[in-house]
Amino acid sequence: MSSSTVPKGRGARSNASGRYESNREEGFDDGWTGDDAAAAPLRTTLTPERARKIITRNDSPDVGFDRSINPYRGCEHGCIYCYARPAHAWMGLSPGVDFESKLFFKPESARLLEQELCARRYVCKPIHIGGNTDPYQPVERDERITRGVVEVLSRFNHPFSIITKSALIARDTDLMGPMAKKGLVSAAVSITTLDRKLARAMEPRAATPARRLEAISRLADADVPVTVGFAPVIPGLNDHEMERCWRRRKRPGRTGAMYVTLRLPLEIKDLFREWLAEARPDRAKRVMSLVRQTRGGRDYDPDWGQRMKGTGPVAELIATRFRAAVKRYHLDGPRRMLDVSHFRVPPEARSQLDLFDLAS
Repeated sequence: MSSSTVPKGRGARSNASGRYESNREEGFDDGWTGDDAAAAPLRTTLTPERARKIITRNDSPDVGFDRSINPYRGCEHGCIYCYARPAHAWMGLSPGVDFESKLFFKPESARLLEQELCARRYVCKPIHIGGNTDPYQPVERDERITRGVVEVLSRFNHPFSIITKSALIARDTDLMGPMAKKGLVSAAVSITTLDRKLARAMEPRAATPARRLEAISRLADADVPVTVGFAPVIPGLNDHEMERCWRRRKRPGRTGAMYVTLRLPLEIKDLFREWLAEARPDRAKRVMSLVRQTRGGRDYDPDWGQRMKGTGPVAELIATRFRAAVKRYHLDGPRRMLDVSHFRVPPEARSQLDLFDLAS
């Protein structure tokens, strides 16, 4: 797939076969398609996934949770840097355009979650929603899978954290607000740039920066603890906006801050290079040079202790600026731990479980 045949409104510039496929396929412009074909929009497909469980466990030492829920696979936001892209290869699909156009969803998420929370041996610990792909991507407006999951967590008084790039999260403040008063929820909204043009190119179907800032304000107004994420920091491309991004948020004292340095594992390094060469050709060499300086001279360092922040002088400078900004903009307040003591299985849910046990 050449730049002349890139579908409009998508982040990836190519759609090479996944790394597990025996046959390699990649589209290219043979000169016969013409400009009309290049302008044709690519339709997003949504396929139900029949999962047996909804809570996923992990033991990653640098991830702040050991269980998560991901209502969707693939993400229509199309962020070119998304670390979840390589996972689409497990589906026999491309981490490129397929990742943002061939989506999967779990229609039974709420029912499965309720079933797992009712298990007699279940031990309550905070659950993170959206650790892989965005739980509030555009299809959530109609599917409401994430909404259903949050409703179950609310009924069970189960603590959870959630992260997104979408303003749609503000829709669910009616549930999160009351939960926040019990210490049951924390949210994070990621903003990568305040430049609408860059955002449109880099994350074409995510909410605009202004709408994300508005969502942060609405969450804070509902007393939901919210972290403003600057993720990823891309040296030479968006890093100059880091302090400005945190300065723009409202309601000091109700927000925190975090950042992650650009990660380019597996297929993402080629997809990002391809995008960078077309979207910012004047900066491409400089950006990749700075990225490698944060990764020991490589495109990516997968070491558990370093993959989130990077190493070296460039990474250290970013960390120093972060610490200064957090202090300057009063983003360093104490973080309240999510409270597991309120967890209860509702009587109606317990009754349904008892009936299931009798039937078996």
